Formats: sequence, structure tokens, C-alpha cells
Amino acid sequence: MSSRYQSGRPKLACEIAADRVIAARAADSRQVLELCSTSELVPGCVVPDLTEGNLRQPDAVVTALREVLGNVGSRSREVTAVLPDAAVRVALLDFETLPQNHEEAEGVVRFRLRKSLPFDVDKAKVSYQAQTSNGTVRVVAAVALNSVIQEYEAVIREAGFSPGVVLPSMLAAVRGAPADRGTLLVKVDARTTSIALLDQQQLLLFRTLENTRGVTISGEQLAEDVYPSVVFFQDTYNTNIEQIFVSGISDITAVAAALQSQTGAEVKELVQASQLGLGGGSIPKWRMAGVVGALLSTN
Repeated sequence: MSSRYQSGRPKLACEIAADRVIAARAADSRQVLELCSTSELVPGCVVPDLTEGNLRQPDAVVTALREVLGNVGSRSREVTAVLPDAAVRVALLDFETLPQNHEEAEGVVRFRLRKSLPFDVDKAKVSYQAQTSNGTVRVVAAVALNSVIQEYEAVIREAGFSPGVVLPSMLAAVRGAPADRGTLLVKVDARTTSIALLDQQQLLLFRTLENTRGVTISGEQLAEDVYPSVVFFQDTYNTNIEQIFVSGISDITAVAAALQSQTGAEVKELVQASQLGLGGGSIPKWRMAGVVGALLSTN
């Protein structure tokens, strides 16, 4: 989310999820992944949460990170760390103006966040990006407890790498979605369903919902979960959804039918096989949205 991230992203990324660790390396062109690797984690090893410790078996996570990052590693040891959506709160805030000074602006953002978080914002890391539209400043803020971020950074360092950038999986995935028109992005993982609505390259709505059914959620169930956000978006912004991208589901056929019946929009998989190149190996592309978005150019 920072200017440094936009201008000098690491070529390596790793996603630590509830059930596995995935790592990838981008080609110099930033159009395709050169190598990918994954290692499964035992259930309960990682339990994503906003307020509690996430890594219940950190040694196992370190072992998995060493394996996957070693398989894709390059001379650089800096990586983009992609965290579970359930570990980070993403908020959209509107301001009439925002101070030019970064520290002052962050203070204003923290003040607005204070009453909406289930933890003390003074004990949290806050990263934000500001966009100006129609005379209003829209801030996309990502917030997580220092202790939670430090857990993830510690295992990456223990594995021999440096977490140069840290961001939640859905915000990484959003970077991979073309959004020049009304766009719905749905990402499912083992514990959550995340929803993003975008238009004209701007993020207009972001929600992370608890998902007790995990990646086995049916198309009808997913469409039912998404529907309130679709209605809110269309009523609030008077904009129709023209395209839908889905990730985290192995077979989107039923999902596509249910979502298309609600919106009339075409439904596609977010990650394309061409983005994985020859390095995708046996990793299903529907699991790759986080690292693909973190590494590849959206041009």
C-alpha cells in the first residue's frame, strides 16, 4: 500500500494461510510467475484472528517457509508477506481533507478507527492509501495488532528471509483485478469470505465475512452471503456490477450461475493459467490470488 511497495516490490512473495504456505517468484517482466511452491500445514497450526495469537505451531510454519521459499528463492531475501484476511481489519474512511504530513494524517486515520476496532489502535500497525474523488478523500486503511504482525514477521525471519512488505490476502488479490468498471471480487479461504467492490480503479466497498464452510461453500450459499453487499453497492453508487472475479473455489460453475443470476454479470476466475506460466506446477490456480496479486503487474 505504500509508495515504496508500488515502486520497488520484492520479486518473492509468500502467503501464510490457515491450511498451507504458498511462495512464488515473479519474472522480471512482472507479467508471469517463474516458480511457485506450496507446503500444507496441519490443522490448527495457524489460526487467523484479529485479537489472539495466530501461530500456534510456529516451528512448523518456519519449516514450511524454508521449504517453499527455498524452492523459489533468488539472490534477494526480501519477500512480500501475504497474511490471512481474518488477521487484518480493512476499513474505508472518507474525509473532506487529510493533512499533507504523513504522521499527522496517520494520527487522523487512527482517531477515526479508534471506536470501530476490537482492540486498542495504539497497539496496532496502520497502513493506508488515500485517493481523491469528487472532492472527497477516500482512505483504504489496513490495521492489525503489532503482536499479530510480529508473529508472522518473526517466522519469516527465522526462515532466513526479510518481510519487506506485509499485506492481507484480499488487498493483494484486489491488485490483480481489472476494475475500470463496476467489478465484484469474491475470495474464499478456509475461514473467511472476502468481498471487494470497485469502479474506475477505486475500492468502494470491502467486507470480510466469517465462513464456517470454508472452500466447500456452495454456489448458492456464497451468492447468498454476497447479495447484501451487491444491493448496497448498487443502491449507494447507482452503479451496476458488470464483471465478477472469483478465487478460492475449485469449481466456480455453480458459483458463476448463482452470481450471474443475481447481477447479470459475467463471472470469471481471478487467476489465469497464463499468469502462472510454466512455474505453476501442480498448485491449483484458484489458490494463487494472494501471491499473484502481490507480485504481478496489473497493466
